[in-house]
Amino acid sequence: MEEWNEIALGMAKEIERHVMPLFGTAKAGQTVGRNVSGDVTKFVDKVAEDIILGYLSPLNVNIVSEEVGNIDRGSEYTAIIDPIDGSYNFAAGIPVFAFSFAVFKQKKPLYAMIYEFVAKNVYEGIPGEGAYMNGHLIRVRKPVRGKEALSFYTRGRGYGLIRKVKRVRVLGAVAVELAYLAKGALDGVLDIRNYVRPTDIAAGVIIAREAGAIVADGEGNELKLDFDATKKTNIIAVNERYLLDLILEELRRK
Repeated sequence: MEEWNEIALGMAKEIERHVMPLFGTAKAGQTVGRNVSGDVTKFVDKVAEDIILGYLSPLNVNIVSEEVGNIDRGSEYTAIIDPIDGSYNFAAGIPVFAFSFAVFKQKKPLYAMIYEFVAKNVYEGIPGEGAYMNGHLIRVRKPVRGKEALSFYTRGRGYGLIRKVKRVRVLGAVAVELAYLAKGALDGVLDIRNYVRPTDIAAGVIIAREAGAIVADGEGNELKLDFDATKKTNIIAVNERYLLDLILEELRRK
C-alpha cells in the first residue's frame, strides 16, 4: 500500500472540514466520555476519531488511536493516530494543534504525517528518505550553546535546565513540537512526566529522526515506540548529542 500520503492527507482534510467550525467553542471541549487511558474524551476528539475510523476501517489495517485504543484486525499494517493532538488548545482557542499519523509494516515504520490545521503545514517523514515540510526537505538546526530553545514538560525534575538554556516553551501539542524540532524551530522537546503515549509521538518521532534528531527515553536510551495506546513513557528529543548529555546530567541531580 504505497499511497499512505494520500490517505493521511485525505483524513486530515476531512477532519479539518468537520472540526474547524468548532475551534474555540464550548461545544468542542464538552466531555463525552473517557478514553482507554482514563483521560477525558472531548467532543472534538470523538468527531475527529470517528472520521479516521471511517477512513481506515475499509482498509482492514490495525489501528492504535487515542480514544478507542487498539483495534487488531490481524493485518501486517498498523496505523498509530492522534486525530487532534492538542485538543485542549483547540477547545481553548489556542491555534497549536495537529493531526498525527504514522503507519508501520510489522514493527517497521513506513510513513508519518503531521498536519497543522491552522498554519496548514504538512510535515512528512519517510524512513530512509528524509523529513519534509510542504514537500521541501527539512533538517534540525545546529544549536548555539547557551541559546538553546527547549519545549520542556516536567512535574518537578530537571528545573535546573531552565538556567542552562536560553528559552523554555510549553506549546501543549507534542506532535507539533517534534515537527518544530525537525524543521529547526526548537532545539529539543522533552516530556519527563511519564505521560506521553504512542499516539502522541509516533509520527513526530519518525519525522524528527529523519530530520537528524536524536530521540531517547527518559534514561537516554534509544526510544522504542510501543503499539499499546495506554502505554505511557518519557521522551527526550534533541538536535545534538551534547544537549542530550546536558539534559540527562540535570535529570540525574538529586
